[in-house]
Amino acid sequence: MIKFFWRKILKPFLNIFLKSNCPLCQRPADREFCKYCERQVWQCQFPHGGQTFPGKIPVFIWGEYKDSLKRAIAAMKYQDNPQIARPLGYWLGDGWLNSPVSKRQVGTNTLDKIVVVPIPMHKKKLKERGFNQAELLAKSFCELTGLQLRRNGLERVKQTQALFGLSSGERLETVKDAFTVGKDFRRGSPRSLVLLVDDIYTTGATVNSAIKVLQKAGIKVAGVLAIATTKKPSPRRGVGE
Repeated sequence: MIKFFWRKILKPFLNIFLKSNCPLCQRPADREFCKYCERQVWQCQFPHGGQTFPGKIPVFIWGEYKDSLKRAIAAMKYQDNPQIARPLGYWLGDGWLNSPVSKRQVGTNTLDKIVVVPIPMHKKKLKERGFNQAELLAKSFCELTGLQLRRNGLERVKQTQALFGLSSGERLETVKDAFTVGKDFRRGSPRSLVLLVDDIYTTGATVNSAIKVLQKAGIKVAGVLAIATTKKPSPRRGVGE
């Protein structure tokens, strides 16, 4: 209740009269980040707007999970700064729109035939944090790209432990049967293509579990997008491709 009052009422009220501080350095900031920290976050971006990791379902990532981008994601999730998702989602959208993979994913479809689905949180964890960072990223991504958001395309029915530090096999077992089709798609499979959005992409265990659920329901997933990854691009692969 106290967290809700601070985020929804007191904090916005104070921001009307007081210049907010940058969540990374506490300097006064006119936007979500001060100019210095924003430049530092941009230093983590992959060249040419982002990096695509090819596969049956391509994965587009804006930047490397390191330094100021890593700190920004942590500040968003663990220090109650949901506003950070707004610029990150915009930057992800801008990078994707200008990437070769977006042209292939859109293909002959118009943008209204593509919907964006965030990776959901379990309701208990959502209640504790107060927001789903993947949903906030997807929301600002859609604001910039003009794509439709289906925030309830998936539902997380299994509360899972943190995947950090787990092996690939342990990650797969942890997220097994974690998702089900959400209420947005329960009345019938959409004809639209789906883009999945998450904050961090590591081994792909989480998104692959979600993809299997959607595909089983006859829903086609065209791609995965995330703001950051721990993976390193192959030196033989063209940047942004």
